[in-house]
Amino acid sequence: MPMPMLILRSVLFYIVYAVTLIVHASLCVLLGWLLPLKTRFPLFVQWNRFVVWWVGICCGVRYEIHGREKVPAHPFIVLSNHQSPWETVFLYYQFQPLCAVLKRELLRIPFFGWALALLAPIAIDRSKRRNARDSMLQQGQQRVTAGISILVFPEGTRGDPGQDRKYFTGGAEMAIATGARIVPVAHNAGHYWPAHKLVKTPGTIQVFIGEPIETAGRDPRELMEQVKQWINSRLASIPS
Repeated sequence: MPMPMLILRSVLFYIVYAVTLIVHASLCVLLGWLLPLKTRFPLFVQWNRFVVWWVGICCGVRYEIHGREKVPAHPFIVLSNHQSPWETVFLYYQFQPLCAVLKRELLRIPFFGWALALLAPIAIDRSKRRNARDSMLQQGQQRVTAGISILVFPEGTRGDPGQDRKYFTGGAEMAIATGARIVPVAHNAGHYWPAHKLVKTPGTIQVFIGEPIETAGRDPRELMEQVKQWINSRLASIPS
């Protein structure tokens, strides 16, 4: 497809994306606090469903998911690679109820951050690393006890596809501390909705969900290395 058409479609996508976000987030902020926490999730993530549908219709970015039947019934820790804004939108409604470990600054973003705060995210202050770890583990236990699964991106920030990046052990430590199993997720969304770029490339994102991993008595570094190797092997299996 000619580049001018790709740019036009991407601009149209973001116009609708922004307008619907402001409207939906405003309604969530106005009405969400009246609802019990678990009731908020299926209502708030309707926008996420819309965005995944809209980027497919407008920009031709679709997806296939493999292993959905492996998701356990009890709360778990999702550990996913991080390439794109797409997975942050998609995973939130695939695993409900789900909260995310994220940097506190995101909650200050008008509309989006205000609504996100009502979904009980685990917001950490990265400038205070030791306190951030202790707070994350404490809040993680609270969420799992309340029946809420947790999303962690071990790489911390988004990176380009193909990069060999360090996986931090915080997500594994949380899983061990809470007794929750880890559900690894691998995807190649960065090829089609690249981070920090306007243009989206038509294609089909491949999403893989792995077998839940038991965490009792495990070493967090060994556990995270197992997750990283599984993610890398799944990504390597996707045809170029």
